[in-house]
Amino acid sequence: MSNGPFDIDVDTLGNLRPISKVVFSLGSNQGESASILAEAVEYLAETPDLILVDVSPVYETKLEGDGPPQPDFLNLVVVAESTLEPLTLLDRALAIEENFGRVREVPNGPRTLDIDIIMVGKRISEAEIELPHPRAHERAFVLVPWLDIDPDGEIAGHGRIAELVEDVDVSGVRRRDDIMISAPTGF
Repeated sequence: MSNGPFDIDVDTLGNLRPISKVVFSLGSNQGESASILAEAVEYLAETPDLILVDVSPVYETKLEGDGPPQPDFLNLVVVAESTLEPLTLLDRALAIEENFGRVREVPNGPRTLDIDIIMVGKRISEAEIELPHPRAHERAFVLVPWLDIDPDGEIAGHGRIAELVEDVDVSGVRRRDDIMISAPTGF
């Protein structure tokens, strides 16, 4: 018996998963960083079952924490939607990093590309990945770009981005309006 045009036959849903908001933070301070970030955004856009919603402006940032002397980073944030599981997204992020020659020998060392998964939906933890990212709520290079494109965004367990950014030092974060990176069209 049909109740209208929007009836759903649950037996035909298969393995559908809910759509989750996904936030990535991308950074680079080795090589042609602006080009690397633009290409990395394109690779994310080509990922099946990942839909890019918005890409933040690019920011130039100082290294946060301890590490060897190195050039400033270029950073941006990507907000997307996906039905993919966090570990699948992590595998994709690591593959994109590897494509750009990411080396992980020196803690907090320079890098051609760093892609962090900040959050996937409201998940609090996964077996092999801690979500939301354990330090995202303290990092100006994540919060400032994210606020630009998602002013109502929030990090599960920590609060709204607009409030979190008020509690971090943003003095080492400078917007680079001379570098434009956007989500590719047609994906």
